[in-house]
Amino acid sequence: MKTKKNFLWLAFLILATIWILARRNQQTSYYSIKGLVFGTVYKITYEHEGDLKPEIEAELQRFDNSLSPFNDSSVISRVNRNEELVTDSFFQNCFNRSMEISRETKGAFDITVAPLANAWGFGFKKGAFPDSLMIDSLLQITGYEKVNLENGEVIKQDPRIMLSCSAVAKGYSVDVVARLLDRKGIKNYMVDIGGEVVVKGKNPSNNLWRIGINKPVDDSLAINQDLQTILEISDLGLATSGNYRNYYYKDGKKYAHTIDPRTGYPVQHSILSSTVIAKDCMTADALATAFMVMGLEKAETFCKANPEIDAYFIYSGENGEFKTYYTEGMKKYIAK
Repeated sequence: MKTKKNFLWLAFLILATIWILARRNQQTSYYSIKGLVFGTVYKITYEHEGDLKPEIEAELQRFDNSLSPFNDSSVISRVNRNEELVTDSFFQNCFNRSMEISRETKGAFDITVAPLANAWGFGFKKGAFPDSLMIDSLLQITGYEKVNLENGEVIKQDPRIMLSCSAVAKGYSVDVVARLLDRKGIKNYMVDIGGEVVVKGKNPSNNLWRIGINKPVDDSLAINQDLQTILEISDLGLATSGNYRNYYYKDGKKYAHTIDPRTGYPVQHSILSSTVIAKDCMTADALATAFMVMGLEKAETFCKANPEIDAYFIYSGENGEFKTYYTEGMKKYIAK
C-alpha cells in the first residue's frame, strides 16, 4: 500500500513538473522587428504573442500622411500650400505641444523655422547660401507667435509662413507606436526610430533597457559608433540631437545644421550632442534641439528650472577635447 502511495506521489510530481515546464514554454517571447521609415531605420522589440509589424507600419503610414513635408498630400504639406482643411489629431497634437515648448524655450524651438532651414539647405527644399538681406526677409515670416490653431484650422499671419515638424515629429512617431503597443496591453518594449527611443518595462534579460550615447565623432558617414556612455532606463522617452555629423563647409567655414529661429543663422555653440530624457519622446526630441540652439549655459539653466527633464551634453573644450555635463537626475541612469 505504501509503495502504491509513493508511486502516486511520484507520478503527481512528474505531472506537475511537466505542467510547469509546459506553462513556462507557453509564456510570451520577445519579438524584434526592423524596417525603414521617414528616411531612417526603426527597430522595435516587444514582448507579445504575435507579429505586429503590419499594424505598426500602417500606423506609421498614417503618421506620414499627416506630418511628412516630403509627402505632397500630407496634412502639413497642404497647410504649407495654404489649402483650407481641418487638420487631423496627429497634426494638432504635434502643433499644440510644439507651441508649448516654443514658449517654454523662448523661441529656441520653433516649427516655423522651415523657410530658414530651406534657405540654408537643411530643410525639405534645396536652398542656396543666404545673404543677410535674405535672412532679414525670412525672419519676417518666422516666429511661432505668427501662427495658431483655431477649431483644427491653421491660421497664419502671413501666407508665406511654412511649418516643419522635423525637430519633433520623429520623437512623436515613437510615442505613437508606443501608445499602439500600450493599447495591445504590452508591458515590455523598446521603440527606436532613428535613435529616438521610448522604453517600457524590462528587456528580454529582465533588466532595464540599455541605451548608448555615441561619441560625437566628426564622421559624416556615421561609420564610427563608439559609445560615450550607456544609460539604463525604463518607462521614459529619450532623444539626441547633434551637430557633429550634419554640417557643410562654405568658404572654409563650417556650418552646423541647427538653425537659431531667432537670428536666422546656424548656431556656433560648443555643444556637440544633446541627449534628453523626458516622460515622452516628443518632448525629449524638441528639447534636445532647443538645447543645441540655446548653448550649454542656457540649457543648463533650463534643466535646473525644470527638474523633471534630464540631459547629458557632450561639448568641445577650449582645446577641442570632449567634455561632458549632465544633470543631477541623469546620474541614476548612467550604467555603472
